[in-house]
Amino acid sequence: MSRAEAVRRVNPLWTLGLFRSELLTTFRRWRTLALLGVLAAVPVLVGIAVRIETGDGSSAGGGGGGPAFISQITNNGLFLVFTALAATLPFFLPMAVGVVAGDAVAGEASAGTLRYLLVAPAGRSRLLLTKYATVMAFCLVATLVVAVSALITGALLFPLGDLTTISGTRISFSEGLLRALLIALVVAVSLIGLAALGLFVSTLTNSGIAAMATTVGLLITVQIVDQIPQLHALHPYLFSHYWLSFADLMREPVHWDDLTKNLGLQALYAAVFGSAAWARFTTKDVTA
Repeated sequence: MSRAEAVRRVNPLWTLGLFRSELLTTFRRWRTLALLGVLAAVPVLVGIAVRIETGDGSSAGGGGGGPAFISQITNNGLFLVFTALAATLPFFLPMAVGVVAGDAVAGEASAGTLRYLLVAPAGRSRLLLTKYATVMAFCLVATLVVAVSALITGALLFPLGDLTTISGTRISFSEGLLRALLIALVVAVSLIGLAALGLFVSTLTNSGIAAMATTVGLLITVQIVDQIPQLHALHPYLFSHYWLSFADLMREPVHWDDLTKNLGLQALYAAVFGSAAWARFTTKDVTA
């Protein structure tokens, strides 16, 4: 190996270039754009449905059903952000993350490009870390797409202004916007455990479709287990159990117990399955 190659191997600018390339590749795929399009459409559909339902003066969610905050949307369009995140988090958001994470490594193998990526001066550890960083970037972008779409739809269909928290206190619209941003960030972080799990699954196979299907299948299985009362002892250890704890950010004062449990659980899943993905990928016999 020449000196120039050695310098390039450790040059952090090359790592940033690899990350930029991965981001561009991921967000230029039609599949990724379609997923983001579906996520952007959900708040629009929810907003239109609430608008139609309340057209006669009745309140949304009057029967007690529907996602959290839905009964407040007609009073303040900002609540559509919280409702849309609550509606998409159980399935739509994690499904999109599962598809991108499952395809991260296995998709390259099935396309026959993984071997060529490893020939470049990246190294397996650096390449895997870049893949995971790209998936986490998708988590953030997907969550912000839902939030921004909901904010625009809420502003067009409903009034905006000061809002009432779950605790009954009033906060200004600017503080409500700040809490909406904080909630979006918490939701994005809530998906990093699933992202690590999907990345690990992606290192186990050379089929992108199989990795995506397995990750989404695990997501559905965990969601079902979390709804079975007889298995309540397992619930606190499931990565999805505390997902909706972001609602506590709309309390005054904020309740941090479930929020910290959620963030700690996501960090644990990221550490365990991230390490498993690294152990598998660095010892994997890459032939494709």
